Amino acid sequence: MVGAGRGGALGREFRWLWASFAVSSFGTRLAFDAFPLIAVLVLDVGPSEVSALAATGLAVGAAVAVPLGPWVEFRRKRPVMITMDLVRCAALLTVPAAYALDLLTFPQLLLVSTVVAAADITFTAASGACLKSLVPPEHLLAANGRLEATTWTTTMLGPPLGGAALGIFGPVTTLVADAVSYLLSAAGIRAIGGNEPHPTRNGALRKPAPGTGPRPEPTTRTGPCPEPTPGTGPRPEPAPGDHPRPEPTTRTGPQQEPSPREPATGIVPPREPEPGNGPLRGPEPGNGPPRGPEPDNAPPPEPSPQQPAPGSGPPRPAPLPRLRPSDLLDGWRYILTNPALRPLFLNTVLVNALIMVASPLMLVLMVGQLGFSAWQYGLAFAVPCVGGLIGSRLSRRLVARYGPRRVLLTAGTLRACWPLGLAFVGPGTAGLVLVMVVELGLITCIAVYTPVLATRRLNETPPDRVVRTLSAWSVTGKLTTAALTALWGLLAAVTTPRIAITAAGVLLLATPLLLLPHRRPARPTEPPIKNPRNPPDTQNSQTAQSPPSPQSPQSPQSPQNLPKT
Repeated sequence: MVGAGRGGALGREFRWLWASFAVSSFGTRLAFDAFPLIAVLVLDVGPSEVSALAATGLAVGAAVAVPLGPWVEFRRKRPVMITMDLVRCAALLTVPAAYALDLLTFPQLLLVSTVVAAADITFTAASGACLKSLVPPEHLLAANGRLEATTWTTTMLGPPLGGAALGIFGPVTTLVADAVSYLLSAAGIRAIGGNEPHPTRNGALRKPAPGTGPRPEPTTRTGPCPEPTPGTGPRPEPAPGDHPRPEPTTRTGPQQEPSPREPATGIVPPREPEPGNGPLRGPEPGNGPPRGPEPDNAPPPEPSPQQPAPGSGPPRPAPLPRLRPSDLLDGWRYILTNPALRPLFLNTVLVNALIMVASPLMLVLMVGQLGFSAWQYGLAFAVPCVGGLIGSRLSRRLVARYGPRRVLLTAGTLRACWPLGLAFVGPGTAGLVLVMVVELGLITCIAVYTPVLATRRLNETPPDRVVRTLSAWSVTGKLTTAALTALWGLLAAVTTPRIAITAAGVLLLATPLLLLPHRRPARPTEPPIKNPRNPPDTQNSQTAQSPPSPQSPQSPQSPQNLPKT
């Protein structure tokens, strides 16, 4: 198992997973906004087509990923992750190939963005389950902190380098680099090695674990077996005055026919003594007392695929569970019925969507209305990514000191307070500094919040529900972001971008209410027939109304003898 020391070494398996994540994340940030730029620079489309490209890719990709989550749940995660990397690589390479042949069209960009979005959701869900299987629960926060720091590092370095590469080598250069990064990611996941067991619907492994295989035959019992042990060979004919031994009680091979006098418990009673053999004697020395009925440990009368009978060869693995219609909504069902995940889910989805709706509006406001250049706009959002490194390093220390619940509440509240400051941005250096300060505070709070959230989500989710839960979470987030982005675009068109940014900031101030602690209903400790308003001197009347249990000789009012509710 992976271990973590003082130096933060989480093991070879996690290092390969981390390296794969870093490479693919850097390629994605390098190709940031590549599809809209190609649509504008190569296909010469308008703003409506660019908005449709962003919204359609998210929405359709999320819809396609809905059945993929339950399907991946019962498959090995690493092969799925490698497949998703190869799918994204192949889809992205079609764009530069069509560009080189002068065959690139806008519908092709729509199709590629949809495939990449669906593969992103599936890969993210499978990688969460893979991370939980590689890292012990006590080190999940450290692992998520490293992944969060990697995300913000690539966010800080990728877009400026990608913009420079676009200007020097052409509009499709960053897509080629992104496709190569997915190939390297697949190779890194392949290098993790080891035999990943097949999951089952109940969270167990298809590979027989120690103690879960077929039980060995007891040496004192008789019956057909591949290699008879001493004392279990063929029984001799009973000698005069002797009696036959009892038949085997429970476990027999598949060749033995059940006795017609076998009772419902599956225990075969001893045969009646034959004439001249005398009465039945007790057990012979060394054989022990006769075995009585064991209803709790008795196996089924017929061998199952998981527990084959002796001599029938190695155990066959159970077939993969089939996808049921109810599995499609199982992720949402689990999230919304879990009192710990439900408020985090609602808060995170809404906050992320309201933060993202301001991104295109800030581009229009700063570049289109306030006169900032493109490099100034990129600098205003690249430099504050340093806060991601700071917050990801602080998250583990804050959790160790204050606990995860208080950190989630505090960081979740603070991150909702910063975006409203973007509505007051003005021209010149002062406006640029204001954007940097607001983004620095926002990103720092997000970097503290996200690793704690990811760790809490994995700890609250059983292993056989991780993929469905993460898929439902990601699908809801992307659909909500796409819908609110389109809605806020209409609001900005009707009013102004500054008013739309202000509206998003005001709504964000109310989102921490979803994180407030809620009281769970207390479990009843007294039976419902007891009337708490009765004074203590009325115990005789209460006793008359609710007679004591026949198993308890004491008074029914004693807490030890109250019936369980």
